[in-house]
Amino acid sequence: MHPLANRNLLLLFGCQVIFVAGTVVLVTIGGIVGHSLAPSPSLATLPVALMVVGTALATIPAALSMQRWGRKSGFLLGASLAALGAFAADRALAGESFVLFCAATGSIGASLGFSQHFRFAAAESVNSDKVSFAVSFILMGSILGAFAAPEIIAFSAAAEDGSPYGLVFRITIIGYALAAVLFLGLQKSNVDNEISAEPARGTATIVRQPIFVVAALAGMVGQGAMTYVMTATPISMNISDGFSILETSEVIRAHVIAMYLPSLVTPFLIARFGLITMMAAGVVITALTLGIGMLGHHLLHYWWALVLLGVGWNFLFVSGTTMLTQAYRPSERFRAQAVNDFGVFGVSAAASLLAGSVLHALGWTMLLISVIPALTIMALSLLWLARRQTASQPAA
Repeated sequence: MHPLANRNLLLLFGCQVIFVAGTVVLVTIGGIVGHSLAPSPSLATLPVALMVVGTALATIPAALSMQRWGRKSGFLLGASLAALGAFAADRALAGESFVLFCAATGSIGASLGFSQHFRFAAAESVNSDKVSFAVSFILMGSILGAFAAPEIIAFSAAAEDGSPYGLVFRITIIGYALAAVLFLGLQKSNVDNEISAEPARGTATIVRQPIFVVAALAGMVGQGAMTYVMTATPISMNISDGFSILETSEVIRAHVIAMYLPSLVTPFLIARFGLITMMAAGVVITALTLGIGMLGHHLLHYWWALVLLGVGWNFLFVSGTTMLTQAYRPSERFRAQAVNDFGVFGVSAAASLLAGSVLHALGWTMLLISVIPALTIMALSLLWLARRQTASQPAA
């Protein structure tokens, strides 16, 4: 691997740790804080939903800013938005302002629209045959972030009994400042990232390709189903079923670890079985999530359901990202990435917005059942692409 690629990958790995820790913190306590501040229980998950909405809205501006000013400047802007959001969240808790807390989570969410490009920046730092490895390496940083988040929450709760979550956001401000320092060390990669001699195609031409459609759909279904169930889990566990915040945070931590730990083997599985097979495995594992979740409301039901949800997401997301890089030329990458991420996080935002209302109105079991149509669409799309690829192969 090119030495510069190693440096960039290590820096991006560190930034991934920081951003995921901040995200897991917000996902874990966002619904609980929202429940304490919201004027209605049905709005409890709105702050977390607005985080995802912020991500969706920022995807296109993030891609365009990086196209104009480069990856480093874009990532620095993302870190600034995250720090601003964490500061606003701290002030919202101090002033017991639900509106300000929602604005804060939206700002942190917008920063994630920039951090989602870590995986693309990593992919551009290696040769084309190493893309899945680079993407998986960056996602592995999320494991450390997942371990750090509950420790931050526990430390804050022990340090400030009267306001157990205030210190959380002050700690994350420091983390985002550290990420900005790491971004300053990024250098533009010259490895497998040259502008193609072929003319850039129109956006409509790119997105109509079957390989683009399926790659984007894998991201939308994987991210949408994961966000939908994960957003509802802390409310169902802590508010409905009476589990403690520590038990809830442990389940969320196990879920996030399960999202990223498979990245140790996912690239090898992709190389062995192919992208379509790995996406199909992601669909099956996510379906198992729903089945286990419907069996009951004990701690182990939540734990196993959320762990399998994480594994299913990993297979769909890593495979989808890898397939996406095959659908565009280097000169088209920012537009293709922007369209993909807008779709992925747009669906995720809608799922997150719906989660609280569906959980409040219909309950945990019906929320899980409502994921089935999306998995069915994903399965049919994989069958469609597999048949197209088989038909296009020359006869022996």
